[in-house]
Amino acid sequence: MLILKNRSWFLKKVSIPADLLTSTRCVHHKFHLEQPNYDTDYLLNPTNAPQIEANIEHRKGVGNIHLVHQLSNRLKSLPSGNDSERNRLNNQLQEELRKIPNKTHPDVLAHGTQPKVVRYYNDKPNFEGRKVFEFSEMAKKLNVFRMEKLGNFTGHKSYYLTGDLVELEQALIQYAVTKLIANKFKLITVPDILPARIIESCGMNTHGERNQVYKLNNPHETLCLSGTSEMALAGYFAGTITDEDQLPLKLTAVSRCFRAETSALQEEKGIYRVHQFTKVEMFSVCRPDQSEAILEEFRDIEVGLFDALGLHFQLLDMPACELGAPAYRKYDIEAWMPGRSMYGEISSCSDCSDFQARRLGIRYRSKTDNERLDYAHTVNGTACAIPRMLIALLENFQNPDYTITIPEPLRPFMRGKERISRKKLLPELKLTKRLAQEEIC
Repeated sequence: MLILKNRSWFLKKVSIPADLLTSTRCVHHKFHLEQPNYDTDYLLNPTNAPQIEANIEHRKGVGNIHLVHQLSNRLKSLPSGNDSERNRLNNQLQEELRKIPNKTHPDVLAHGTQPKVVRYYNDKPNFEGRKVFEFSEMAKKLNVFRMEKLGNFTGHKSYYLTGDLVELEQALIQYAVTKLIANKFKLITVPDILPARIIESCGMNTHGERNQVYKLNNPHETLCLSGTSEMALAGYFAGTITDEDQLPLKLTAVSRCFRAETSALQEEKGIYRVHQFTKVEMFSVCRPDQSEAILEEFRDIEVGLFDALGLHFQLLDMPACELGAPAYRKYDIEAWMPGRSMYGEISSCSDCSDFQARRLGIRYRSKTDNERLDYAHTVNGTACAIPRMLIALLENFQNPDYTITIPEPLRPFMRGKERISRKKLLPELKLTKRLAQEEIC
């Protein structure tokens, strides 16, 4: 059973899958996304302050638990009747609570500040001493890519894919989605424009001049372009109560992702870090005792996708200092990119425990106790981020004749093609002659 909280708001913002609405009843609850529900029993308990402060230091150092406690105590001691001061202090408290990161998995803390290499997959390609081209160079030789001289037209870090490179992009999407559906994921289309409060509840900052989020001009509420479909998928379940026996729920989405900041680093040149790209995302809502296993499942799916393509990559268990605020634990996958002589991240998956679920009001009803409601856990993972996969494929599978060998699992989605070859442009002289002949006729 799925119960909607704050039904009037929710039905305007989110649609529910038809198969989840079987035997569903809707009720109204006092629930507002503008006032996130944090684990206040844990965060506001003074005995937990040293542990929380240590966790903040292990992470990115963002958050001040002592300020949180000061604001909480001031609110408690405030005499009744001073509503304006109470609202001001409460807003400040909510802002500071929002900055406190999730707890960290004990195994992550055990391996310090460096990523732990879990395993390497496949061998590095052997180019037998010949020159190895970087993606942009190889794509230009094939006449399937354009990124230069677009600043005045589409802006910095824009790009066009053409010809077989477009087919390769679509093949990667279909390859990933086909595998996920076979693993019982439900495919869903998500919006690219989201309220800022959904994005912030997922753990990404939308404030300040330096952030990853594009904001849109809107007089009614702050709207943003989504940085990943994880946010829309999490928002999909905002304010819901799901029957325990329906969990875990596993969804996948193909969407455009928008990132406001790029990089000037040489190793991140070209389409490695861009403002806009396509990504296939995995997302799960599950019970607390399921999230660790779901994370391992997502990790294994990602490994299987890239291993089958023959890419050399490393699987990393990321340290606390590399975790975003929502993540309890995170695995990264970095593929070898020979044209750059580096490993580059192509995928990751994160167990966010109840961090997002509390802020979005995602709960489930106990199977044994109909009156008991608990916060769910959320898990997310990248099945395929297109630009970096294109980099990895073109750099690893380039041939001496400037062709690209298409990995066998992708060929069924490219009409059986085995190679990407250079597309010859029609010489200008021949074009002029043909046009002249047509005019004479």
